[in-house]
Amino acid sequence: MSAQSPSASTPRDPTSAASSPASSSAGWSTPRRPRRRPTLTFLGAAGTVTGSKFLVETPDARVLVDCGLFQGPQEWRRRNWDRLPVEPSSIDAVVLTHAHLDHCGYLPLLTRHGFSGPVVCSRDTARLASIVLRDAAHLEEEQAEYARDAGFSKHTPALPLFDSSDAEQAISLFRPHDGLEPAALPGGMQVSLHPSAHILGSTFAVLDVDGVRVLFTGDMGRPVHPLLQPPAPAVDADVVVTESTYGSRQHERGGREALAAAVTRTVGRGGVCLLPAFAIDRTAVLLVTLSELREQGGIPDVPIYVDSPMALRALEVYRQAFTAHEPALRPEVLAAHAVLAAPGVHLASTREQSERLNHPDHPCVIISASGMATGGRVLHHLASQLPVRNNAVILTGYQVAGTRGAALAEGARQVKIHGEYVPVRAEVVVIDGFSAHADADELIAWFSTVSPPRTAYVVHGEPDSAETFAERLDDELGWNAVVPRYLERVVLRARAEPAPR
Repeated sequence: MSAQSPSASTPRDPTSAASSPASSSAGWSTPRRPRRRPTLTFLGAAGTVTGSKFLVETPDARVLVDCGLFQGPQEWRRRNWDRLPVEPSSIDAVVLTHAHLDHCGYLPLLTRHGFSGPVVCSRDTARLASIVLRDAAHLEEEQAEYARDAGFSKHTPALPLFDSSDAEQAISLFRPHDGLEPAALPGGMQVSLHPSAHILGSTFAVLDVDGVRVLFTGDMGRPVHPLLQPPAPAVDADVVVTESTYGSRQHERGGREALAAAVTRTVGRGGVCLLPAFAIDRTAVLLVTLSELREQGGIPDVPIYVDSPMALRALEVYRQAFTAHEPALRPEVLAAHAVLAAPGVHLASTREQSERLNHPDHPCVIISASGMATGGRVLHHLASQLPVRNNAVILTGYQVAGTRGAALAEGARQVKIHGEYVPVRAEVVVIDGFSAHADADELIAWFSTVSPPRTAYVVHGEPDSAETFAERLDDELGWNAVVPRYLERVVLRARAEPAPR
């Protein structure tokens, strides 16, 4: 393995794809040079759980699988401002597994710096990623403006990471592809997209590259997602690139019951329940669950507010999917979309409505993005509601190390919001049962149905999680499982291909 990254200044070697010119005066022909093997470079999600970017290269093309932003600790977030070690204009295509920001959020920067190829993804991913990128650009612009006005930016002037024009340029490149039939990619590569049950439209991607089949899990979902059908079966592959978000853990059961207990307890003392939630998928799941609980008497009959412009737009995509009876949805919940507009559910679409929710005068439930409290309207709610002991902050999603959500989950007494420290006096409840990531046991069960690959690369996990899961793949399935380093590059070979001598 090589720890070197591909150099933007190094041209692809055209002589590796063709024979050299013949001949010497003695009549000897120059031997044909072997074609250079395809390679894979880990431009993100190696050593951390965010920033998924995996570069597949052949002598003829470069394809990037996922194009996400780094989140969490500052040491990783700073990398979002760095230029890629490969020239964006030299990338021929991008494949997106799904619409979460840590898988698609770098696209506006990629296009700003010269990428102009197709972005292949499912139709629902294209719809949701468009919402995500527009919202992220707006948030970047808004935060830069706020930082300039408040004077707490480290940069002068404060600038957004990318802006709305960058986002629109990226969105214009989406090329939706549904169904399991392979889609053609530059350089003779092909990709097929298979439902992964993480969020609506999410897929695992199978690339065929110069006779090598590579499976990228993206974020693998669970067989028990409340709204989505279980993931499609795994397929045999020569190389596997697998996430390991929960690679060292198993999910708790009873998330629905824990949520009901937390809401009932908080409302009983006259408090407000604030649920930081991912706008994509988690808000829909929580809204359906809370509405059903209220209708069944599982929680008190209090108003439920959804306060996230992005979540409201994403809910409309989910409504369309319910109405169209999309096959990715569980048959038993196809009627559940009615609860998205049930009495007692209020959608806060304006800034004024959001500001009133900073200090509600009655017990209620507020669902607001972002799920890790890294930005958005939820920060204003947290600043107002964390100091009040009767309130509760209920965390139902994965909290990346270094985020405010992780600090709250770990018992922080204060968190820094908009440049000042806010005391944490509200109850903080962590509920693991709503996770949309497969846990370690679920991933092992999913992979156990296929033949061992030549190599499995374990990514998209904190270091201990990735290492633990790699050991399980080795011990329980007999796989050659490796945890790659950031910017490491490896050669891709078919299982049957003999090792180089």
